[in-house]
Amino acid sequence: MRRSILRYTKHRITQQPDTEATFEAKCLTCAWEAKPASDGATVDVECMSHTGRTQHNRFRRLCTSVALVERAE
Repeated sequence: MRRSILRYTKHRITQQPDTEATFEAKCLTCAWEAKPASDGATVDVECMSHTGRTQHNRFRRLCTSVALVERAE
C-alpha cells in the first residue's frame, strides 16, 4: 500500500503586473464589432452608439487579461 502526504497551500490570483485587460464587444444581430480597448467604458459607449444607429441591442462582451497565480504567504 502506498501512502501520500497532502499539503494544502493557499494561493491567490491577480492580474499579471505590467499588463492591461482588453475589452471587446460584438453585436449579436450583425457583424459589427467594437474596437478593442483597455478601457471598458469606451467599448460600452461604442455599443450604445451602435444601438442608437441600428436599434441592435444585444452584444457579446469580453474582458481578456493575463492572470498570475502565486502562493499566499
